[in-house]
Formats: sequence, structure tokens, C-alpha cells
Amino acid sequence: MIPIAICGACGRMAGQVLRRAAEDKDIDVVSAVESPANPNIGRDVGEVLGIGPLGIDVVGADGLASELQKKNPALLIDFTNPEACLNNVRVATSNGVGVVVGTTGFTPKQLADLRALITQGRVAGTIAPNFSVAVNLFFKMAGDLSAVLRDYDVEIIEAHHRFKRDAPSGTAKKLAQIIAESRDVGLKDVAVYGRHGAGERRREEIGIHSIRGGDIVGDHTVLFATIGERLEIRHQAHSRDAFAYGCLRAVKWLAKQEPGLYDMFDVLGLRR
Repeated sequence: MIPIAICGACGRMAGQVLRRAAEDKDIDVVSAVESPANPNIGRDVGEVLGIGPLGIDVVGADGLASELQKKNPALLIDFTNPEACLNNVRVATSNGVGVVVGTTGFTPKQLADLRALITQGRVAGTIAPNFSVAVNLFFKMAGDLSAVLRDYDVEIIEAHHRFKRDAPSGTAKKLAQIIAESRDVGLKDVAVYGRHGAGERRREEIGIHSIRGGDIVGDHTVLFATIGERLEIRHQAHSRDAFAYGCLRAVKWLAKQEPGLYDMFDVLGLRR
């Protein structure tokens, strides 16, 4: 079995990963970590998540180093926030623990720092804005289509629940980056976030639009349009299970890898 620690264990996404991991015969959840101020510190994480006692008490991230040394997980999964994630990954890599990062909302500098922690720590690490298998195929389709439809206008529309803190979503940012790279342009030079005011659309623009409301798990649409026709590709998540199962697939794959920095294209064999 692969022993894992989960940071943000009582949250929506990490909690769903923990639920599914507890059912998986190949994975052993050995540690559940939360913010030091979380009211669930000291409680059994299974009871917190409503799945019955697991014999694993929630611990604060301020004691993460000693927790990792005591429980000795092979990998740490993180679904927290950028600042907390960087601290958690710093502790994990300094203790020789590989990481699976699903946290989003990083600034370019934070993402560079995260990558450096993994490579300099000589551990295996995966960073993914979205662990869904279908979404990662969606990424590949968007890049392939954009390379062919180079003269088409392209717009990205994403929708999430009202509680999501970052906008655009990490998935939308990844889509935009893939499309920009397929067209040999810099994203910062062509990205337009929402629209307001007068003026025609520039041909080279990549429009990125965010919708927040209710309990939408995650919808992403990429629209390619030109005079006379349009093509849309769309992914809709109906529950967080799609992300949880993809994350656990990444865990099982990463546990067999040499130290290095990987992504879901590596996990799924989509790299060319």
C-alpha cells in the first residue's frame, strides 16, 4: 500500500480525495493535516467527513514536520491555498516526501518557487490544476484544435461554485496557456479577461471569462469561431469524484517514479 498524507483534509476537494482513498485497497491514509486554526484539530478525520472513524486525528500544519517523520508517508497531497501549499511542500521536500499538488491560484513567482522546491528537494512531484482524466484529454484537444484553427477567434468560458476563491480557474489558465503555446504567442500579450467598453475584438485575443454561482462543480468551454461557423468543446464535472479518482491515479503512478517534476500528461501517457 502507498502511505499518504493529505493537507486541507477537511476541505471540499481534499476531503473527497480522502474519502475515496479510504476505500482504495492500494492506498493507506496515514495523516490528515489542516490549518492550525481549524476547529477540527484533534478530531477523527473520518468523523469530520461523515464516513465513520478512521483512527486518524486531524493535526495542524504547524506540526507537519514531526507528523511526516512519525508517519513516514510516501507522498503528500495538497489542496489548500498557495501560501499554505508552499509551506507544506517546503516541509515535505525537506523530509524526502514526494508531493501531489492540486492547489490553484498561484502567482507566476509562487509557481516557480513550487517547482524549485520539488526539483531541488530531489523528490517526485506532480502539479496539476485539474486531476480529471477527461479534462486532461480536453487540454490536449484544445491544443491540437488551436494549432489547426490558428485564424479562428478563441474564447474560454469557465463556471464554478460561489465559494471558489481564484478566478479565472486554474483549468482555464492552463487552457489559455496551451492555446497560446500552440499559436506561438505569449499569453500575457493576447489574454483578455472579461469584456467591458467599446472596440472591436482583436483577432489574436484569447478571451477568458469567469462565472461564479451556486454549487457548480466546474464547467469549461472553449469556443473557436470564424465567419460562417464555430466549434465548441466542453467539459462538465458533475461531482468532485472525477478529480478525486484522477488524483489517486496520479498518486499510484507517481509512487513508482524517480525524483522529478511531472504533470498529468505524464501520468496519462499523453506526452509526445
